[in-house]
Amino acid sequence: MNDVAWEISHSVETGASAAFAWGYMTNVANWDDPPAEFKLAGPFATGSRGTTLVPGQEPRHWKIREVRAGESYTVEFPLDGATMSFEWKFEGVADGGTRLTQRVMLAGKNAAAYLEQVRPAFTASLAPGMEKIAAAIGRAFDLTAS
Repeated sequence: MNDVAWEISHSVETGASAAFAWGYMTNVANWDDPPAEFKLAGPFATGSRGTTLVPGQEPRHWKIREVRAGESYTVEFPLDGATMSFEWKFEGVADGGTRLTQRVMLAGKNAAAYLEQVRPAFTASLAPGMEKIAAAIGRAFDLTAS
């Protein structure tokens, strides 16, 4: 992505296989960030569009910018003169589990206008949010294994 004004990334591991973690995270019904609700119009594929609904706020529209099946995907939120992108990577690890990496990027000519809101929010929430997601994937995987 060009003109990246700011980015942050974090990785976590889960005991779930990469195929399971991929299937879990590409099903937006599993995206759990109350009170937000996530809707996807169409398949989880490059170019598909979605909406995030938060009570009391205008809907936030996004699109899936890129999907590399089983490996990574990027979700992009357009802003006024900027873009927020969320790239997810799925890497198998030696014990059969998966390393999940999320990279959050703010880019565009007007990115500076969003920086002071975005930076503290994601700096505080990315690591604990990723831990929560890895735990949820692990629990779901354990249920299928029993």
